[in-house]
Amino acid sequence: MEKNFPPASRSFASDNNAGVHPEVLEAIADANRGHVVAYGDDAYTRSAIKKFEEHFGPDIAVFFTFNGTGANVLSLQSLTRPFHSVLCSAFAHIYVDECGAPEKLTGCKLIPLPHYEGKITLDSVHEAYHGIGDQHHSQPRVISITQTTEMGTVYKPEEIQALAHFAHEHEMFLHVDGARIANAAVSLGQNLRQATRDLGVDVLSFGGTKNGILGGEAVVFFRQELSRDFLFLRKQSMQLASKMRFIAVQFEALLSDNLWRKSAEHANRMAQLLEKEVSRIPQVRIVWPVEANGVFAQIPKQAIAKIQQEYFFYMWIEEESIVRWMCSFDTTEDDVRRFAEVVARAVKG
Repeated sequence: MEKNFPPASRSFASDNNAGVHPEVLEAIADANRGHVVAYGDDAYTRSAIKKFEEHFGPDIAVFFTFNGTGANVLSLQSLTRPFHSVLCSAFAHIYVDECGAPEKLTGCKLIPLPHYEGKITLDSVHEAYHGIGDQHHSQPRVISITQTTEMGTVYKPEEIQALAHFAHEHEMFLHVDGARIANAAVSLGQNLRQATRDLGVDVLSFGGTKNGILGGEAVVFFRQELSRDFLFLRKQSMQLASKMRFIAVQFEALLSDNLWRKSAEHANRMAQLLEKEVSRIPQVRIVWPVEANGVFAQIPKQAIAKIQQEYFFYMWIEEESIVRWMCSFDTTEDDVRRFAEVVARAVKG
């Protein structure tokens, strides 16, 4: 029986909504031959890990998970004990969008910090660092930042270095939720190592899903000793893939021939074009700098439902009519211009 699906279209809701990069699909198909040993003890997984070493340097530990929440939670779990706390932005994904999973599974308290355009500052970390040695207080152990942030902005290298320096001076760790680390790196003109390890990051949740992967994330430890119990934590947390080769080959494709960079550069460039197009509309106000692949805009409330009749997207701060429009590796210039025309018609009433 023939199935009727709605016509394929590209939206601006999320880079999670995009399809899979053809080169990634090809890598999965190529790996779909014969039998190999399960649970990551296979040549495909070892080859993918070598790709990570090419980008981040030797003496790292790399582990694959199914999704970003799993990568974040396991990263934090490997760094903490239940009486510890994690300092993060009040807008961080781990604080707002992971349904309490970090607190449930680590036992730690998440301490939300004030932010400026999504970024926490050294001053806010200083203020939250107290109660040290007091048995009545959770003990700060990790600073966790999101790169790029949930507001589409990008931490500058010196900002990350300052947070890493504070963390290490105070026997803490710096974790980066890098769901969009590729977009941040190309925005800064850096390679992946320069954007993370060289700045003092201890553990990275390396995102692939938002940059053209079918499904899978990676946890990268830049200090191998921190990963000592990770194999057991991953299994216990139901993040161990049996047919791991199919996750691993996606990352090998992403990290080969600069695919990660080309895809992120394109998505960022489309966001810049989208900003340019909608900025021409008097009723649209861009609220935060467009530094990666997201555009955050304040638009007339009555226009939102009209636009959503044709394009799905997320409200970001509903009471202020701030919306989020995301570009992806497969967004085209025509997509951007058609969407901007819909926005223009809707806001005019």
